[in-house]
Amino acid sequence: MYCLDQIPVSAQKVEGELAVSANEFLNSIGVCVHVQHGQSALKMAEILKYSGIRNIRDGADRNYNTSGLILLHKKAGVHVVIGPGSGAHDVDLQATIVMARELHENGALMAIEGPNEPNNFGGVTYQGEKTGISTGSWLPAAKFQRDLYSAVKQDAVLKNYPVFGISEVGAETDNTGLQFLTIPDGASTLMPDGTKYADYANVHNYMYHDAMWPGNPHDNQVWNAADPSSICKADGLYNNHGRTWRNHFQGYSETDLSTIPRVTTETGVRVGDYKGQITEEVQGNNYLNLYLAQFKRGWSYTFIYEFLDDPDGSFGFYKIDYVTPRKSALYLHNFTEILSDSISVHSPGKLNYSIRNQPGTTHSLLLKKSNEKFEIVIWSEKVTGSDDIEVTLDSTYRNIYIYDPTIGIDPVQTLKDKSSVGLKMTDHPIIVEIAK
Repeated sequence: MYCLDQIPVSAQKVEGELAVSANEFLNSIGVCVHVQHGQSALKMAEILKYSGIRNIRDGADRNYNTSGLILLHKKAGVHVVIGPGSGAHDVDLQATIVMARELHENGALMAIEGPNEPNNFGGVTYQGEKTGISTGSWLPAAKFQRDLYSAVKQDAVLKNYPVFGISEVGAETDNTGLQFLTIPDGASTLMPDGTKYADYANVHNYMYHDAMWPGNPHDNQVWNAADPSSICKADGLYNNHGRTWRNHFQGYSETDLSTIPRVTTETGVRVGDYKGQITEEVQGNNYLNLYLAQFKRGWSYTFIYEFLDDPDGSFGFYKIDYVTPRKSALYLHNFTEILSDSISVHSPGKLNYSIRNQPGTTHSLLLKKSNEKFEIVIWSEKVTGSDDIEVTLDSTYRNIYIYDPTIGIDPVQTLKDKSSVGLKMTDHPIIVEIAK
């Protein structure tokens, strides 16, 4: 993998690429909601279903009533990641287990998450001790996460569900080993070797992050934030699980980071930020590119913060009235409709193709639908300007359909008996559908 300034123009060919099931990609798409903070599940259900989003993430934050989340599952078909939320206390551990069981019993559970950002929102209080925010020990957070993981894996109902780790572990004040999923032998951490914390690393790699990556917006905004290596200057995988950003405790090697299971439970951007440069159009394009870049670079699930506007500002696909969609909502609806599939293809096969004149800001993902159609999703992360590229196929195909999710769900162009496609790439995805 390359970052923007490393991709030579000669690196243009993608030959014999192995496809990924379109259904599996769609299963990676998630958003954060605040039903446990009072958002109306009933008002949200229809617009959530319209979006094509398959997963939601919420935190208890002292509200253990799961009825709203279950309603969203029943009406919108979404599955739920649930955790104690922010400022976790002892009582939240067992309460999270109870909530997870209730969601499971209603077919709504997707995963269990650890406490949210112990460096913010009051930290974690556990067994009579409180996590330090910028000073003091993180042992209470580490012990809470260890015990939450153990409780899930010892539960006959929940043991097969994944556990997501604590978010923002790069803020550790002392080396409790939370940068690891399981602390390896010889790690010299405060918690013992072999301590099990999670099945997935959990990162909040917001693609606009001034503290770690000034100069926004920039080309390859989301591609760079999704980079698992130290090339990523945002608050990403490396700065949380490779070498922690606060006190630089050693975690995984960059080789290991490229393969560890990982999820993003928060990322997004407000409309109006950066002196108005983040327009609805920019946000909408960023969000489509984000889901693609994250999946392409090895993130199993991505949750955008958040579905509806709230007091944190205009992050939402919808405004706070539950009625007014932003362009991000319309574009995502079109995108998920075009790629719509409900059956995973277990042996998707390969498609031989190349992209001529491919710049470093243009990326691709090959998907396969259960109807045997290949979908080459090509997206550009240029801030300004455009690039002309050519997709060259291995043979002549009877029907090739070109879709632009920023325009609608119908093809914008249909080609007959062609072996190549010319495209002008700007700042969003184009889908090339190959039908034999």
